[in-house]
Parts: sequence; structure tokens; C-alpha cells
Amino acid sequence: MTHPTASPSPSGQAPGDDPTLGALVNQLTTQVPELIRSEMKLAQAELTQKGKRVGAGIGMFSAAGLLAFLGLATLVATAVLALALVLDAWLAALVVGLVLLVIAGILAFTGKGQVQQATPLAPERATQGVKDDIATVKGQRA
Repeated sequence: MTHPTASPSPSGQAPGDDPTLGALVNQLTTQVPELIRSEMKLAQAELTQKGKRVGAGIGMFSAAGLLAFLGLATLVATAVLALALVLDAWLAALVVGLVLLVIAGILAFTGKGQVQQATPLAPERATQGVKDDIATVKGQRA
């Protein structure tokens, strides 16, 4: 009767032998940096791929913005030409220009209000929470 021979484990030890603590620490010190390097390479590859996609998306958004601007300019010209059917051309252009300036003023005023509500940009509640936590840890608050 033949006994199957045990093949050594990946660590080079026979299956019945437990590796020593020193051997485990040695393996750990060599494998952890390798793992970290491989994870960093994977992260770099992922970020490179995502960066390319983001760049392409930004380019498409830019092209869409330009085309939207040109479309709006065409609509403004159409409004001027349509109004010129009942008014002099200069007066039609003046009316459309004034309407656009009023809309721009309303948007600017509303935007200014939104920005003022959001300032200061520092996260006030989170900052106060951290200050409270530090004070609690130091024992200044119960």
C-alpha cells in the first residue's frame, strides 16, 4: 500500500508543519507592500480611466453649451425680426435687448441672494461639532 505524499504548501512548508511566528511576520512584511503597490496601481488605472471619461463628458457639455448659446442667439434674432414686422427694426432690436437685460438683472439679483445665503463657505455646523468634540475630550464639557 502506498501512501500519498503530501505536497508542500505555498509557503514551502509541509501541510502538518505550522509556520513559526518569525516566518509569518517575514511573509507579512513582504506581502503587505506588494498588496499596497498592486492596489495603488489598480486605483491609478481606475482614476485614469475615469479621468478620460470625465474629460470626454466635459468636452460634450462644452459643445452642448456652445450650441445652446448659438440656438438662443438665433431665437433672439428671430424675435427681433418678428417684432420688426410691426415696429421699425431699430425699435424691435431695442425692445428685445431691454427684455433680455431685465431677465439678466432678475437672474443676477436672484443669484446674488443665493450666494449670500451660502456664505461663509466654511461648514459652520461641522466646525462647531468638531470644536464641541475637542472640548468634550479635554473634559471642558460634561
